[in-house]
Amino acid sequence: MFQWLKSLFGQGTKVNYAELVAKGAKIIDVRTPAEYKGGHIKGSINIPLSEISKKAEKLDKNVPLITCCASGIRSASAKRVLKAMGFKEVHNGGAWHTLEDKIST
Repeated sequence: MFQWLKSLFGQGTKVNYAELVAKGAKIIDVRTPAEYKGGHIKGSINIPLSEISKKAEKLDKNVPLITCCASGIRSASAKRVLKAMGFKEVHNGGAWHTLEDKIST
């Protein structure tokens, strides 16, 4: 019944985002530059969703990525794009402010 939600947001697997970041994962914030300027996770990389397929080519496909945005919808789309581009490990971190709390604890 809610399979489409699972496919959009993941299969419910618990991800330790703090551990991923500690091991070198890159956080990709897919909001617009104006949204990013209004607040973001320190060290994150701003690549708007509309530019993800062009600008992601500069990223290492072997480094884990965590996508984030304002609510988790755009970051889910970015995850799908990045996986289709051949990135090996991509996680949807959801809303950036929630992800920020998860990586700082």
